[in-house]
Amino acid sequence: MTEDGEQLGVITLSAALTKAQELEVDLIEIAPEAKPPVAKLIDFKKFKYLEDKKGKEARKKTKNTELKEVRFSPFIGEHDLQTNLRKVKEFLGLGDTVKVSIVFKGRQMTHQEFGPKLLEKIMTDLGLGATQDRQARMEGRRYVTVIRGNKAAFKAEIAKPDSVIPAKVIDTEQSRSAGIQKEEKIPDQVGDDKEKDGQAKDEKSS
Repeated sequence: MTEDGEQLGVITLSAALTKAQELEVDLIEIAPEAKPPVAKLIDFKKFKYLEDKKGKEARKKTKNTELKEVRFSPFIGEHDLQTNLRKVKEFLGLGDTVKVSIVFKGRQMTHQEFGPKLLEKIMTDLGLGATQDRQARMEGRRYVTVIRGNKAAFKAEIAKPDSVIPAKVIDTEQSRSAGIQKEEKIPDQVGDDKEKDGQAKDEKSS
């Protein structure tokens, strides 16, 4: 085989060495266990460089992903649920796999049916970009599954500005602003009462 991938067919060792001398390259055996063995006519330094480059690219593709864990309570509130779901999405956006653990404490163990229900809600919220890597099951007091997802899709979702603000915070701010309006009205009412008292006194004196 030449440097350009051209097949020279089955030839003797002496013929291959003669061809290498003609092309001023090296004869390198790349598949010694093959029958017949396969050799390549190429400059050794270039061959070494290409092999190192292939190795680096292969290592990048086989980069180990980390397994992260996010824990949920079976009776978790909506605000805490959304906070934990955001953590799951962040991990998936980094290319990690996520272990979702629904933890039962004390008497909650008598209501294990809430584990599958909550997991179904979690998977629905994550959408089609997420898949279960293994079937969910009880492990002691935990209902556990492992989730992997589309890295690019979750990275883009986390980057959205509106995904950062929980609905509960907005409600709290609205209630605060309503309270301020009420406080601002109180001084006006007191002033009106004083004016009425002053008018009543003037009428009596006259």
